[in-house]
Amino acid sequence: NRRLVACIVAACALALAVAAMSTTALPFLLASLATGACAVAAQILVPYAAHLAPEPVRGRVVGNVMSGLLLGIMLARPGSSFITSFAGWHAVFFISAALTAVLAVVLWRVLPARRPQTSMRYGGLLLSMARLWRSQPVLRHRAFAHAGLFGAFSLFWTAMPLHLARDFGFSQSGIALFALAGVAGAVVAPMAGRLADAGQKRPGLARGGMLAALALGAASFPLALLGSGTPAIVAMLLAGILLDAAVTLNLILSQRAVFALGDAIRSRVNGLFMAVFFVGGAIGSALGGWAMARGGWELTAWVGFALPAAALLYSATRRAR
Repeated sequence: NRRLVACIVAACALALAVAAMSTTALPFLLASLATGACAVAAQILVPYAAHLAPEPVRGRVVGNVMSGLLLGIMLARPGSSFITSFAGWHAVFFISAALTAVLAVVLWRVLPARRPQTSMRYGGLLLSMARLWRSQPVLRHRAFAHAGLFGAFSLFWTAMPLHLARDFGFSQSGIALFALAGVAGAVVAPMAGRLADAGQKRPGLARGGMLAALALGAASFPLALLGSGTPAIVAMLLAGILLDAAVTLNLILSQRAVFALGDAIRSRVNGLFMAVFFVGGAIGSALGGWAMARGGWELTAWVGFALPAAALLYSATRRAR
């Protein structure tokens, strides 16, 4: 696992460097594709950390790791906007490449060695994932529910910069400050980890937390439609914080649930879980751009509301899982 993570992160640094040096669309898009593929190193580290953690505190450990992952996702937007405002977009990728190269070296030096014990070959492991998907209702439930919520998250943060620039005249720096304030929602990660641990003994608590997160995510969009002028900006900022908190809470609760399905399948179920909800995120981003072009922020907000609302309805009508 250590070798795999370090090599993938090093490859990510190389892809970022190619993106930084690109002057035409094709090499930049190919480098972006490679960067996205190599970014799965983060999803190797999450079950890796869960494996190393004792069972009673596994949710807390996953919460700590996920808080770093989510902070990275949320800080990337304001950080890149700030850098672009004074140094241009190429600098964003040069800095990212340098930091990622350093990270590859650090991970190689500090990660403990771990070789998963399995008699299956790699092809057999890949083929087994279809069987796992069919046989694990908890995995399907959590993946579909979080796909709806993460789709709303991606829609919000794809469309919001367009809305702020077009309708409120925000600069790149202003958009960055707005996104930076929205990071406050990630502070619930450690608390979510403790709730996830408690939910292992009290399933109703974990289920209630999941439903509350989905409801909170849905409620953030009507809030983002309130007011005009400065009050509207404040309402949208609060909506962004609530949405980020909802995503963080539900992600950690869901990962704790799928990790409990078994030590031997943890990485595979995490891969399936992540793949499904990131597809939801990609769909949400696409819907955000489409809705802004078709009907502005009002249509976008109602499309965003529909995604976690559908996930809430789906989860509420399922048996407790």
